[in-house]
Amino acid sequence: MKTRNGPPTHPPYRAVAGGWAYFWRNRYLYLLLVPCVAYFIVFHYAPMYGLIITFKDFKFAKGILGSPWVGLDNFLYLFSLKDFYRVLGNSLFLSVLRLVVCFPIPIILTLALNEIPFLKYRRAAQTMIYLPYFISWVVIGGILVNLLSPSWGIVNTFIKSLGGEPVFFLGSAKYFRRIAVVSHIWKTAGWDTIIYLAAVTSINPELYEAAVIDGASRLQRIRHITVPGIKGTIVILLLLAIGSLMNNGFEQIYVLQNSSNLAVAEVFETYTYKLGIVNGRFSFAATVGLFSSVVGFVLLMLANFGAKLMGEEGIF
Repeated sequence: MKTRNGPPTHPPYRAVAGGWAYFWRNRYLYLLLVPCVAYFIVFHYAPMYGLIITFKDFKFAKGILGSPWVGLDNFLYLFSLKDFYRVLGNSLFLSVLRLVVCFPIPIILTLALNEIPFLKYRRAAQTMIYLPYFISWVVIGGILVNLLSPSWGIVNTFIKSLGGEPVFFLGSAKYFRRIAVVSHIWKTAGWDTIIYLAAVTSINPELYEAAVIDGASRLQRIRHITVPGIKGTIVILLLLAIGSLMNNGFEQIYVLQNSSNLAVAEVFETYTYKLGIVNGRFSFAATVGLFSSVVGFVLLMLANFGAKLMGEEGIF
């Protein structure tokens, strides 16, 4: 079909022309996506080519393609190690503990900050709680040493002033997980709060005004307006947290880890670093990383499926 003075106007042509017009109209917005897309291509998708070394006996001199194939030998070796199941248990236990304890904290902080009536104080409080996010784990490790040292630490000084005996917190397997969870909350909770506060701003203010007129208390407004308003964000972040259960974070664990607490502090990230990177066994390191990624992907799929069964949108 043709118009009298123009090109064909059949549906496929109109769809292509309309799509190109939409792209050109928003070209500057798409241009802003270029750094993000380039980041994921360069640092996430392109390196996936190197995963084939999990099925090879990788040698630097021969390269990735020239190294001999060993099939599933690296996986069989990984599962045969006596330390593998201990490391797997440590990783899962610490991740689940973080999920249960740490995940609700930003939500509670968001609800508390949203109820501060003065914008100036709210912004000041928000800034104070998310500043620790910009401090490296190395610096935080030094802070924890000075706080918990049995010789000069503030905590043990207080314990001794009460007549107690000093406790070597960082050298005890008993306290490692508690320290890891508390320090993780202190560092990351404020930053995660920003995401929830952004979701709160999308709630229609007229809902709060109507609730006040109807005589709803502050707790009732939180329960029936704020929480349902950010429920979608909570579900998405929970799904992402479940998908990251195998990722405990190398920096924090390695900084807090020592020979005294190694029995509970050894996780996949540090295990991979010591056996794979330090010892030059790159095929083994890639095998551990691939195993962790596959487990995380399976957990994410199961969690997303469960969310959809409960009526939520999920992430895909």
